[in-house]
Amino acid sequence: MNNTRLKRLMKPVIDESEFGWSCWSQILETLPLPNIKWICPTAPTRPVAIFGGFPSSAWFDVGDISEDAPDDLDGLDASAAHVANLLSTEPANIRLGVGGFSMGAATALYSATCCVLGQYGNRNPYLVNLSAVVGLSGWLPCLRTLRNQVEGSHEAARRAASLPILLCHGLADDVVAYKHGEKSAKALSSAGFGNLRFRTYDGLGHYTIPEETDEVCNWLTARLGLDGSES
Repeated sequence: MNNTRLKRLMKPVIDESEFGWSCWSQILETLPLPNIKWICPTAPTRPVAIFGGFPSSAWFDVGDISEDAPDDLDGLDASAAHVANLLSTEPANIRLGVGGFSMGAATALYSATCCVLGQYGNRNPYLVNLSAVVGLSGWLPCLRTLRNQVEGSHEAARRAASLPILLCHGLADDVVAYKHGEKSAKALSSAGFGNLRFRTYDGLGHYTIPEETDEVCNWLTARLGLDGSES
């Protein structure tokens, strides 16, 4: 088994006052995962409706975090394609993953659905094969239509059943409320994503803690076979 693994973590963007996002690369490099290469790109600057249209670093536009709010499909497709393009430059024998925090988690989950469906929302082909997806304090875009899309394709259902996903969310999150993470986990499970773990943390707001990063480390180690075995 090739002992080189690649995990991709997208840079978070929402509520920059709560946590220093520049620290993420430092946090990742300190994790005891020597066989993982981390790539942390910066989201482009764009007007964001939830910030009153003020230009901010954001993977896509969002006006409200709810299942009834419209999704910025153009922005989601563009960001998922940017991530996929970065991953496509890696050697063919490397296992690829996506992940992120807050809006980065939403982009990672959208990338996961594109991988399963084999295409972006604009129907262009999604060509990256993902082996792991991690979402911290985020939500699932396009939640309402996912189940019908997956159930309409035998191949998509097969991919969904086997794609490992870890979701973590704090019960005290006041930026992306816990209910959005919980609904996202339920929607993914209902759509056939059978290899999903949803982890909650009492008292955790919109930031990370060592218990959560330990969970990510242990999960990646098990799912990517970094301890010599795979589950």
